[in-house]
Amino acid sequence: MAVRWFYLSVLALSSLGLMCIFFTVYWMQSWHGGFAWDGTIFTFNCHPVLMVTGMVVLYSAASLVYRLPQSWVGSKLPWKIVHAALQLMAFILTVLGLVAVFKYHNHANIANLYSLHSWLGITTVFLFACQWFLGFAVFLLPWASVWLRRLLKPVHVFFGASILSLAIASVISGINEKLFFSLKNATKPYSSLPGEAVFANSTGMLVVVFGLVVLYILQASSWKRPEAGVVTERQPLMHERE
Repeated sequence: MAVRWFYLSVLALSSLGLMCIFFTVYWMQSWHGGFAWDGTIFTFNCHPVLMVTGMVVLYSAASLVYRLPQSWVGSKLPWKIVHAALQLMAFILTVLGLVAVFKYHNHANIANLYSLHSWLGITTVFLFACQWFLGFAVFLLPWASVWLRRLLKPVHVFFGASILSLAIASVISGINEKLFFSLKNATKPYSSLPGEAVFANSTGMLVVVFGLVVLYILQASSWKRPEAGVVTERQPLMHERE
């Protein structure tokens, strides 16, 4: 029963993540004219899609690799590689998202990094970069001693969840900022909740729900990989696989 519930949860979470991406794409396509890479506003439209896909959905997928029961047996190395590869893909998309917004701002002579959203976002990306390089150097490469890995593992886990939380906060503040700018001179202001505002707010709520479910799974003791040689009653997934 626990295994079935786990995989149903994974299916529901995957669907929710895809919905977050689809809603963001639809918002930029339907209300803001689509995408390009020429420095115009259409380049900026790539920014929210890339950030939601990279910093939220792919980052979460990488974080949940060790919650799969298949990763609980045998060598951890293949799963470490999968975890690092997904994180790297997320980071590449995130950097492209930053390039998109800087490219548009420079083309339109708009100042960079002046809003709270931009400060929060760039801090999140910086922490993400540090987290990835630390994880690669200490947990994937074979040089680090066992005591060093044990010392840094709680730090790695803490910042993993913290970065996801910051990413969600960045997305929410970004959606809000985009709506304020795009509806500032509109016929129907933001306060009257026109169609775009309702849709974008709903997209933000989807991202929040997705993030909360991911954070719950990350802290749920029954879905954590047990320590080597230790299987307790709090790991029903492991018991059902036996």
